[in-house]
Amino acid sequence: MRVYDAHRHLGTLPPYPFYGGPAVNPDLKARATVDELLADLDAEGTERALVIPNYGVPDVAVSFGFNDLVVEAAARDDRIRAGLWVSPRPQDAELTTKALTLAGEPGVRALKLSFLLGGHPTADDVRPQLDQIFEVARRNDLVVHVHTSPGAASDIDHIGHLVDTYAADVPLHLVHFGGGMSGHIKLIGSRFFDWIATGKRVYTDLSWAIGFAPGWLAAEIERRGLGHDRVLFASDQPWGDHAGELARMQAAMGDGELAEFVFHRTFEHLYD
Repeated sequence: MRVYDAHRHLGTLPPYPFYGGPAVNPDLKARATVDELLADLDAEGTERALVIPNYGVPDVAVSFGFNDLVVEAAARDDRIRAGLWVSPRPQDAELTTKALTLAGEPGVRALKLSFLLGGHPTADDVRPQLDQIFEVARRNDLVVHVHTSPGAASDIDHIGHLVDTYAADVPLHLVHFGGGMSGHIKLIGSRFFDWIATGKRVYTDLSWAIGFAPGWLAAEIERRGLGHDRVLFASDQPWGDHAGELARMQAAMGDGELAEFVFHRTFEHLYD
């Protein structure tokens, strides 16, 4: 089975005192150069990858600074597609506008945003930036990646507002499939399939997923006859573990047609 990775990161972050502790670098396998990234792809046998700037420390200028690096990676090797870091926060508007000038560069296929560092999907002050981001994505046929995780602004209850507002016209990738128990149950139980049935261009990956979720999602796709072309494999390296994510998804998706879509065919549709 060919394996394409629909979400991984490039760039090394400075140490940061997360949660009041000492300054640390938990993303142990973060890569600083394109050569290191390519060596990882070779070692894994990963044939294609969407590569996004690394992020997580409060200084967003660090992640914006990696946009040039992922564009360089896409220009150097056809295995790589680039995702640009953008921000919905009003204080980052100038940096986001500058990042969006790269949207037409060769190999750029996605825009990545997150509310982990601030802002809220339903807040009035982020709407101008969101409108700008999704309009650039629409004009350039790009996918918008949005982080999801339980609670706070990244909860699927709030991120769902973006699906309702924008996903009729722009492909929207829900990174981490809700990111935990509540999100998985809400999405697999009905919401993910309801969005697809109503024509929303919604996609997802199961990096960080709790153990039951991949198998249940595969079973629901088979039962409903819907959604087989909306799920992609993603490692989320260096925050995820490629070997572990791959083994879990291979076990859940099997080796038939669904696996072909998950591991390469849907990637080809979105990014090639």
